[in-house]
Amino acid sequence: MGSSRPTEEGTGASDETIVSRVRAGDREAYRVLVGRYQASLFRHARYMTGNVDEAADLVQTAFVRAYAQISRCRDPRRFGAWVFRILANACKDHLKNRRRRDITLEAEPHPAIRARSDPELDMERAEVSKLLETALATLPEIQREAFLLKHVEGLSYEEISEMLDVSVPALKMRVHRAREALRVALEEVF
Repeated sequence: MGSSRPTEEGTGASDETIVSRVRAGDREAYRVLVGRYQASLFRHARYMTGNVDEAADLVQTAFVRAYAQISRCRDPRRFGAWVFRILANACKDHLKNRRRRDITLEAEPHPAIRARSDPELDMERAEVSKLLETALATLPEIQREAFLLKHVEGLSYEEISEMLDVSVPALKMRVHRAREALRVALEEVF
């Protein structure tokens, strides 16, 4: 979630420049920010909720809130971290309101595991993917969030610390506990 990455659309404008344009009334400029961060936000929401439709709704809600509150973005260079925080809070609220710990999982395999041409291997991958998603769903939200940001998004502990406003040692402990819980859950299956 870099602060001034060029977009896929070819503009090299920084987040700070684009946020300034949006604040000045250029609604179309906001599309650049959406395009820049939508995929990573969706991926995070998908892993947090375990549901594609809920994830899409949460990402849309986060972008709408960010647009409506763009004047509150204190550091426009860090728009990505700011909108991520909005999404993370929306995910947490959504999961609290669900009032249940089990998360519905789709039958389709995890997007990181793509089917090849071997049906037997494809079925095995789908089973492993489902087991992993089920194990992830059992983690407490704060552990799941830290684990996903570290191991799926590939962010450093320092980046995660800044995004979540949590100390690096606390994050390391959350990721460690998540890994241990996943290891135990998956050892029971295998």
